Amino acid sequence: MIYINLPDDTTHRLSFYLAMEEYVAQRISDEDCFFMWQVDPSVIFGRNQNVYAEVNLDYCRAHGIQIYRRKSGGGCVYADRSNVMMSYITKSDEVQTTFESYLKMVVVVLKEMNVKASWTEHNDIMIGDRKVSGNAFYHLPGRSIVHGTMLYDTNMENMIGSITPSDEKLIKHGVESVRQRITLLKEHSSFSLEEFKSFFRKNLCSREITVPESDLKIISSIEKGYLDEEWIYGHQPNH
Repeated sequence: MIYINLPDDTTHRLSFYLAMEEYVAQRISDEDCFFMWQVDPSVIFGRNQNVYAEVNLDYCRAHGIQIYRRKSGGGCVYADRSNVMMSYITKSDEVQTTFESYLKMVVVVLKEMNVKASWTEHNDIMIGDRKVSGNAFYHLPGRSIVHGTMLYDTNMENMIGSITPSDEKLIKHGVESVRQRITLLKEHSSFSLEEFKSFFRKNLCSREITVPESDLKIISSIEKGYLDEEWIYGHQPNH
């Protein structure tokens, strides 16, 4: 599998990395590809979700949390610089086979870190009975994409507040409730965040390529679709 690098360490908007997935799917067809990314505080929700029902827009605006819609299904996710997002691009076009291939690879590497991980039929990765990674899928012509979270650490109040009512008591209760269902990788490993990223990269990928700097304009052009307000706010498939 190929690891895809960017030419510099610039932190981009979440929408840029979604566009980068499409760029990789269009440009690299001979091997499976993988890359990891981190973003400033952001909420990303599924293609079939109603932003007004799923995202606490007032809380996000008050706390500088950016809002994006993705093309895959699934639920609403909060991401920040303390957790890692992962993207896997493959030629496989069967949904469950693609999920299983990816989840098995991730679980194997986590076990090599001495983390007792497993995966579920809901395409989550678990440590014991608590979730550490959620994943979603979508298909492009000739290519399939799986992307998901890896909760190394995160701002729990922002995670809860961005998708639930912003009353302080509700947020506190929500944090306590969610902490019973999810876990953070840092609680199960001595690896730092950067050590974790390096270990995954080396153990999942056999070689690396770097996106040419001139192609960043192509990714930015694809990104425009994700930044369109009609796509983010006006696309309400449930209504």
